[in-house]
Amino acid sequence: MKKGSKIIALLMVLALAGSLLAGCGNSGGNKEKVNAGKQTDEPAKKEEEEKGEKEETKDGKDADSLPRDETLYFAGQQWGTVNDYNPLSANSNNAMAISQSDMSRTIVYETLYMWNPLTAEMTPLLAQGDPEWDEGKTQITVKLNPDAKWSDGTPVTAEDVAYTFTFHTKYESPTGEDMLSYIDAIEAKDDSTVVFKAKKGEDGKALNPLLTESFLPKLYILQKAYMEKVEKRCNEDSEAVKTDRMDDLIASGPYKPYMDNEQKVVFIRDDNYWGQAGSMWGKLPVPKYLAHTIYKDNSAALTAIQKGEVDVSQTFIPDVQKLWLEQDLPISTYMDEAPYSVCLVMPTLFFNTGKPGLDQTPIRKAIAMAVDYDQIISSAMSGQSPTFEDVPRSVMNPTDADQEMVDQDALAKYQWKNADVEGAKKLLDEAGIVDSDGDGIREYKGQKLSYKAECPSGWSDWNASLEIVAAAGKEIGINIETYFPEASQYYDDYTTGNFDITMQSSSGSSVANPYQRCMFFLSSTYNDLDVNYSGNFGHFKNDRADEILKLIPNESDNAKLKGYYTELSQIMLEECPCVPLMYRPQLFHVVNESVWTGYPQMDDGTNIPPTDCTDGYGIAALYHLTLVDGQ
Repeated sequence: MKKGSKIIALLMVLALAGSLLAGCGNSGGNKEKVNAGKQTDEPAKKEEEEKGEKEETKDGKDADSLPRDETLYFAGQQWGTVNDYNPLSANSNNAMAISQSDMSRTIVYETLYMWNPLTAEMTPLLAQGDPEWDEGKTQITVKLNPDAKWSDGTPVTAEDVAYTFTFHTKYESPTGEDMLSYIDAIEAKDDSTVVFKAKKGEDGKALNPLLTESFLPKLYILQKAYMEKVEKRCNEDSEAVKTDRMDDLIASGPYKPYMDNEQKVVFIRDDNYWGQAGSMWGKLPVPKYLAHTIYKDNSAALTAIQKGEVDVSQTFIPDVQKLWLEQDLPISTYMDEAPYSVCLVMPTLFFNTGKPGLDQTPIRKAIAMAVDYDQIISSAMSGQSPTFEDVPRSVMNPTDADQEMVDQDALAKYQWKNADVEGAKKLLDEAGIVDSDGDGIREYKGQKLSYKAECPSGWSDWNASLEIVAAAGKEIGINIETYFPEASQYYDDYTTGNFDITMQSSSGSSVANPYQRCMFFLSSTYNDLDVNYSGNFGHFKNDRADEILKLIPNESDNAKLKGYYTELSQIMLEECPCVPLMYRPQLFHVVNESVWTGYPQMDDGTNIPPTDCTDGYGIAALYHLTLVDGQ
């Protein structure tokens, strides 16, 4: 049974694809139960109540005894056993609680703002009101919500926010290193006012106001008193701090850890959560428990959602529509029709421009022209992406907001038609890149054009996409062999430039996008990095692209910005250092309405994004759920 009919708005959406996560079960022991540090009488009382509940779990009832009508079950976010609750960790395996990204997951730790990709706006969370730039755009002032409290009942203060920056930078966490590139300091002006001071260039302007602002909906705010406790027990040793499990965390979010083991992780609602104040949500989130079973792989997760054991799934499900059209299951997606979700990222092919042949534009472009993108979308993506006829290629996602920032009419002459094998052959012939010995493979400077196209084993949609790329190469006399190593090898290869052709997915909607996405496609600032996780993995360099990328962060004129983004798109289409293969959602969002209903749906008037009820403003969904039986 599918939800009522909704008219799909077409182009802007779409997507699909794949939870690149090939499930796996890591080893790891049970985590100790959490929660300590209650300081007031009331929290102490709550602790006693929770202690009783936790003891129940130790008595064998554990998470399997959770009341179904109080528990929202997830799939596709947590793979393997939780190893910590530490936002400073570089190898935390706790995706259900910790995802400090453009749309941070805020069930436990909270951010100042929540990003909404549907409106491209920030909604205050720990903050109150909009952030304010100074006239010179060198610092941002944020007011805190006076109702915001930690789980121990103490207020969230500006000093907590300031010390969060100090804590990350002092111990050189990945987040701290990232912040130091764009932020000089975060200072408490008074108890409820905090100032983000941007790092400035020689001209006195902020180096990158876009990336400075991007931390507002991204950075988890931590409690100073708790951080000092962690520092003390770790003797201020950097590695010890970054690997502390933080099981006894004090956070401000609506849920706190309840239990986790090799089979499951569960969070319990904090019924003292500050967000029930009228200045925020005005009530508690509906489910008392959030639970995530540790599935072996996507297939196991799919079986669970079909059986109603999972309510919200973030796994890629090929032909998802068959679940309701052919199996008549109470399963739905954000939209009733393809692409079923909002496309916010672009899995993209990168050519290593340091490899002979791939350093030549005609060869890169010929491969790009010969690919059958329609087949990728119809088969690898099972139709859950708009085609490039629907939304022509550019540096933009297919959302209305992104498309308004690029001139597609001006780009039309640089586009190529789908699977243009003859056009690709002609381009190579005209460049003098031919098969001189008749073996079916063209040569460049005497060297046969033969390459490996790489992505991880088990990423089925990506694997299928690269097979289609390889087939295109064969059509035009370029030998492309697919190579699907373990994910760890793939990560090593693409981050160190040890590849011929590889795939990576662009970042999604955020304060700093589409700018950050353009950096990902074209910026040569990453070319000198020994290990590059940021973008332009093929080490392409175009001086005009770099010049534009320096201009965009300090430009506020939308007409000029549209011109810049159009020009960057033209460079990408003409020189083909990288080629988007499809559009897809930032998060998959498939729900089973056997138990719960009221999930966000397109055109439902709520503007709640389909981000699994946990990410960015998507967490608002937890306050709208109701039980199917009407309770």
